[in-house]
Amino acid sequence: MIFLKRALVEGLKTPTPDSVATALQSAIELEHATIPAYLYALYSLDPARNAAVAGIVQSVAFEEMLHMTLAANVLNAIGGTPCIDTPDFIPSYPGPLPGSVEGGLIVHLAPFSSEQLLTFLQIEQPENAIDIPIVNPLTGDIPTPEPDGAITIGAFYQAILAALAQLPASAFQNPARNQVGPDLMPEAVVVTDLASAQQALNTIVEQGEGNTTSPLEVVGGGYAHYYRFLQIFAGSTLQPAAGQTPPWAFGAPPISLDVEGIHPLPSDPKAANYPAGTAQAFANDTFNYTYTSLLKVLHALFNGQNTQDCMNDAIALMMSLKGQARAMMAGIPNPAGPYTGPSFEYQPTNPAP
Repeated sequence: MIFLKRALVEGLKTPTPDSVATALQSAIELEHATIPAYLYALYSLDPARNAAVAGIVQSVAFEEMLHMTLAANVLNAIGGTPCIDTPDFIPSYPGPLPGSVEGGLIVHLAPFSSEQLLTFLQIEQPENAIDIPIVNPLTGDIPTPEPDGAITIGAFYQAILAALAQLPASAFQNPARNQVGPDLMPEAVVVTDLASAQQALNTIVEQGEGNTTSPLEVVGGGYAHYYRFLQIFAGSTLQPAAGQTPPWAFGAPPISLDVEGIHPLPSDPKAANYPAGTAQAFANDTFNYTYTSLLKVLHALFNGQNTQDCMNDAIALMMSLKGQARAMMAGIPNPAGPYTGPSFEYQPTNPAP
């Protein structure tokens, strides 16, 4: 379970559009910070040998992108400006997630492993998770530290929702301002008032945590992120179980992790780790340039260029990142290595060959 600094909600006790905007920018940064860690683990998996595990990690990473969009829509709706295109937007790995309590969970860029799975479960863990029995877990217990003076991610979003409810109706921009709607991204919510803001932020919380009575999302109908990852932890599929308490159980088909199908990548790579002039350095610089280009396009998308052409540019860059990462992590062109892990750093200029 991730615990955030209580300072994130201090300005929401007597909310103004500016203080709520600051909290929403922090939410965008928090949602984004999980994506590089999820993608690094995803692309370390050989999809032919770990298809089920890769499918789960990919589905969560894609929904984190939706969550970024929903938080940006709410921020735009109250007159704010999402800030995406800046070096400070990218967290440093290894390190805490943005706003999390110092000395708490440290997130790494690392290939998929049982340790990395525990990190993902902690990130997504609800405050009151449903106790579904697991017979043979993949790894040890999920730690749940509880630092003093901290709040959970769910409590952070509840504080934002409460603050939004105290703003005057005139704080919401209507007609819609700089919104990325479902025509561009499925399940996105166009925010023009308190009700649509509540819908957007509740979607983020329920897709990540579920609720106290069901592991299912309200939007989308699949399992919330925590319970998707819990299937890997349990090594089996979560299914309804009528007549049981709770009415959910793990069973067939199994979800197995083939550790031989994980590429032997470095953990927490940095551009400075790759010798200048090598193929590894060029591949990593090119990846980071593409990643930075994606942040620039998302910044434009969230700040008024909400067009199909801009979304198409973002999708093309995402696909390019996927192809580059898979090639780097599979040891291409040399299957024997050395293997290159993308460092997810800000690279605004195109690297020289």
